Amino acid sequence: MDRGPGENGLRWIADTRNDCFTLTLSEGLSPYELLRSVGAEERHIVPLTGSAAYELLLRDEEDHISDLDFLDWEDPAAVARLASGGFLPTPPDTIVRAGSVAGWAYALEEFGCRTGSYVAELSERGRAFVVHRNAKGFSRVDYGLHGKAVTSFEPGMPHLTNGPSAEVALGFVHRGDEVGDVAFLRFLEGELGIYLPWEETEAELPTAAFSHAAVG
Repeated sequence: MDRGPGENGLRWIADTRNDCFTLTLSEGLSPYELLRSVGAEERHIVPLTGSAAYELLLRDEEDHISDLDFLDWEDPAAVARLASGGFLPTPPDTIVRAGSVAGWAYALEEFGCRTGSYVAELSERGRAFVVHRNAKGFSRVDYGLHGKAVTSFEPGMPHLTNGPSAEVALGFVHRGDEVGDVAFLRFLEGELGIYLPWEETEAELPTAAFSHAAVG
């Protein structure tokens, strides 16, 4: 997936997922600070690729760990790290992987939306955005600024806003037939100038597992 700077820099996150996803952006935080802000303990954070996280989320508890392609199940230290972090033996409810780009920390979740409950904490040093699409295809954006949750809205459905309108808070107006979360990601590309390469998001990133996660 070759993309030039600024070309579809965030939109691909929605374009390549047919079901649910969550993208979080937190200004001024490191990836580890982002994960700690949503309740992770640093000693339980492990580096995982996107495919490894997906394997862990989709496995059944009854499956033997030897079925995990990324794991050397005969390496007791590697297995112990995953077990102490809550990745094994029971599949976690959600897995949050965090990286950094151009002064921002970002996080990706495949199914849950844990970060959406922490938008105030994630905005301690500036702005924070959480863009979530649930399994039914509905999308929601949470926005925080300087340690406070500012607004929460569904792009293109202004009557479902909790707080100031998206236009007032951010200058965002959903026009046309584009899917709401894609339209907002396009808006963020222009406002923030962020280009998030797919290859970087799939590489090993600091990762935390959570049970009883907020889900869409």
